[in-house]
Amino acid sequence: MKILSIAVPCYNSQDYMEHCVESLLKGGEDVEILIIDDGSKDATAEIADNYAKKYPTIVKAIHQENGGHGEAVNTGMRNASGLYFKVVDSDDWVDENAYLQILDKLKELIGGSQVLDMFISNFVYEKQGAKHKKVMRYTKQLPQNEIFTWNDVKHFTKGKYLLMHSVIYRTRLLIECGLELPKHTFYVDNIFVYKPLPSVKTMYYLDVDFYRYFIGREDQSVNEKVMIGRIDQQIKVNKMMVDEFNLYKISNRKLRNYMFNYLEIITVISTIMCIRSGTEENLDKKRELWHYIKQKDLRLFHHLRNSILGQFTNLPGKGGRKISVAAYKITQKVVGFN
Repeated sequence: MKILSIAVPCYNSQDYMEHCVESLLKGGEDVEILIIDDGSKDATAEIADNYAKKYPTIVKAIHQENGGHGEAVNTGMRNASGLYFKVVDSDDWVDENAYLQILDKLKELIGGSQVLDMFISNFVYEKQGAKHKKVMRYTKQLPQNEIFTWNDVKHFTKGKYLLMHSVIYRTRLLIECGLELPKHTFYVDNIFVYKPLPSVKTMYYLDVDFYRYFIGREDQSVNEKVMIGRIDQQIKVNKMMVDEFNLYKISNRKLRNYMFNYLEIITVISTIMCIRSGTEENLDKKRELWHYIKQKDLRLFHHLRNSILGQFTNLPGKGGRKISVAAYKITQKVVGFN
């Protein structure tokens, strides 16, 4: 039985995927690496097959018609045989020392009396040209060196969230909670770190800088111009998150507050991208999104609207929109725009 399944969604990734896979191979026989070739038109499929031939007990190459990042993650979940599941994008990589520490800790925890649902570690923004590498760590929010529950979690400040890069889930939990990401849609990583949360009962945090999140390619999904161009997909994900839960029915207060705050930041990002575009069409989309939330859940609408960031992003007129961009600084912290 493998300890950890790692899905690597790849689409035309020939120029950088080897760096990613080589870093993951350091996990040895404790891991399986699922390279999902999502209908690539370059040498991605050949590279994936070569790794599978060279490391038949570790690497599995899976080829599918193009379905987008979410469908590649779905394929990874369907094919995962490991007890735990991680997604590593093909232009990112992992730190070897942190990787080995995590695998050792997972093995130790698997042998214990409690079932662990989610493992959390730090990630580093590997931003091109940046001298100082920003690290997202959770030492002030989460207990260390113990299994804990939502009751033990401290307050998450604005700009501090669990992103896809931070988390490793128990594989069965993802299946049992019914997680399935939409096809041909970007920004589904937000659903990946949102929908499973009410099913997560136990967590463990290790303060190591594991995941290296590369930022700098012009075609990257978090490039601001790309995000504006794909605003319809950002809004689609935003609406799916609104539809997913009645947050007022989540009994654990700390979990409920965290999920409110996460939904708030996603809604702010959608709103800010519409404002930053400067087009009347996208300003209409912003208004339509808020109208959608209002029609869906009036109480949620007022909660989001009256939050600090919600107030910033809904000030009237051109002057109001200029002030709204101040909230953009917080969204930059979360997404790490190019």
